[in-house]
Amino acid sequence: MSDRIDAFATATDMLAALRARRLSAVELLELHRRRIDRHNPGLNAIVEPDFERARGVAEAADARRSRGEDAPLLGLPLTLKESINVKGLRTTVGMPQWAEFRSEHDAPVTTRVRAAGAVIMAKTNVPPMLADWQSANPVYGRANNPWDLARSPGGSTGGGSAAVAAGLTPLEYGSDIGGSIRVPAAFCGVYGHRPSETALPRSGQFPMPPLPNAAVVMGVQGPLARSADDLDLALDVAAGPDVGEDVAWRLAVPPARRARLAEFRVAVLPPIDWVPVDTEVLAAQEELAARLGRLGCAVKTVQPEGLGDHRRHYALYLALLAAVTSARLPEEARRQKLDVLRTRDDEWAAAQRRGMESVAPDYIAWHGQREQQRAAWRAFFREWDVLLTPAFFGPAFPHQDKPYPPTAASIRDTVEVNGRPVLYELGLVYPAVSTLAGQPATAFPVGLTRAGLPIGLQAIGPYLEDRTPIRFAALVAREWGGFRPPPGYDAD
Repeated sequence: MSDRIDAFATATDMLAALRARRLSAVELLELHRRRIDRHNPGLNAIVEPDFERARGVAEAADARRSRGEDAPLLGLPLTLKESINVKGLRTTVGMPQWAEFRSEHDAPVTTRVRAAGAVIMAKTNVPPMLADWQSANPVYGRANNPWDLARSPGGSTGGGSAAVAAGLTPLEYGSDIGGSIRVPAAFCGVYGHRPSETALPRSGQFPMPPLPNAAVVMGVQGPLARSADDLDLALDVAAGPDVGEDVAWRLAVPPARRARLAEFRVAVLPPIDWVPVDTEVLAAQEELAARLGRLGCAVKTVQPEGLGDHRRHYALYLALLAAVTSARLPEEARRQKLDVLRTRDDEWAAAQRRGMESVAPDYIAWHGQREQQRAAWRAFFREWDVLLTPAFFGPAFPHQDKPYPPTAASIRDTVEVNGRPVLYELGLVYPAVSTLAGQPATAFPVGLTRAGLPIGLQAIGPYLEDRTPIRFAALVAREWGGFRPPPGYDAD
């Protein structure tokens, strides 16, 4: 029954081959296992393999197909971010104190992909506490970018993005509160979708109780893949209410607003004058906007009124981010981070300190301000379908050794943009444009830099209309090309 299939085929095409019985689920799993054996030593993207159990699931999938059964992901091998709980596998989030923690439950996303017939073959590398755009930690070591092993694959879903790009997995589920899906997708030249905030369950990460926590805002779980159509497939499988609400609530994500690319109304975010962006990234965005205009799209440089010059928006985001993420830090790490922030005297450090030292009235007031942002987005998307922005302020950067918890020196680290140092944490600004209000955003590739590194942009869409930015990214790829494999990772 075996028929060779390109390791860089999309998940959708792999499923079509399985349904046509041109290959078996066991054969497809073994293809990916061989590629992991061959390429993962250089990438260190796959860190928690589960091949023995996966083999049994693949065999069961083949038996189901022989009986004429089907399911959305039946027999498809895939990976999950290390922070997403899988019963029996380690969930360490890169922290030595949790190095031997094994989850006793499956996360809701894990449960849903299993129910859809997926073969979970491994978990992928992350930074400590998911708090970096690199994926290096003292438990598993450093993940590398397949386009250049000396560069970051992104974070915190960095191992997953590298694995998708290198053909080690066709589909990955990660998470995103600071660009942790979109930045790795941009760095590795793949597609990543940050869903609307309530579209997928948000529980089931970290070595913590598996119950939802409604106070934890902005963080989401979502897919990375080699095509936008695969993002749509992955969204269908995992979307829906979290534990407890699923007794009655149902999610019906509407179809994309437009069927043809020329019909899209495309807003382009004006440059943020206090955040430098790599000239090649900006040139790619400008070229795409020009092409869309020539195709017939309505294209205009404009942004939601609530964003202003982005400073207040970004400060509010940082305060909420610090409140949410510091609450799950071990106490000693939380104290150390706060002490380090006190060594800095700038508005962004002050915003983070406010978040870490906040009390309930502060948090409620910030939520009120957040709702004003959500209202501004609703008004904006009555006139526009997507907002186009950079996913990050530059392409993948060289590895940096960053201690965890941060030190007074490392919290002032910089990244080179256009030959000049830029404060490392300002990389949060463009991801935060959509994150604060919980808007969906799809990262997609738009070519390479002169140095041969992927360039990624993001299309931000209307809340709970996730198919609209995904569809936009898919149509852009059909018109001008999308994913391309990195050199040196030939398909088997």
